[in-house]
Amino acid sequence: MRRVSLNARRAADAPLSSEAEVALFAIEHPSLDAPIRLSTDPTERISVEPLVYGTRSPWAGANVVADPYLFVLASAELPSDLEDAPAAGTIVLENVDNRISQLLRGFTDRPRVHMAVVLASSVHVPEVQYRDLHMMSSNGDFGEVRIQMSRQPIEDETVPMDRFTKFRFPGLFA
Repeated sequence: MRRVSLNARRAADAPLSSEAEVALFAIEHPSLDAPIRLSTDPTERISVEPLVYGTRSPWAGANVVADPYLFVLASAELPSDLEDAPAAGTIVLENVDNRISQLLRGFTDRPRVHMAVVLASSVHVPEVQYRDLHMMSSNGDFGEVRIQMSRQPIEDETVPMDRFTKFRFPGLFA
């Protein structure tokens, strides 16, 4: 069972609420200079020229001043907590810039994706977070880009890990 703050419970139970849930994403890959930080809420104006909105949160080790989560037109489907299925979620980004698809096509191995849901009034306290998910696929068209994320596939694990040789397992060859 996941823990939910009292403010989040009040907002969920209230017929009308001023509390907005914000999804924060941090995408990491060795080929990136810094993690890509994205937010689903234009919490505050980051810069005027160019006009950029975003969310300032210390979640996932971000510097509140230097590393804001940039606002993108996106929707998110939270990873499920079913016992029989891996935690898998989806991010749908509006394809407003061709650089998004160029960046996503440039990866040769899977980037790591971290996701948190926070309230707009308390962006420093995650209500729920999912760490170390992997970007499984990204596809899209002229209108949107859909990113699937999940845990690392068990098919990628090497089996068997150790070889049964005389030097590694001498008791088998006595």
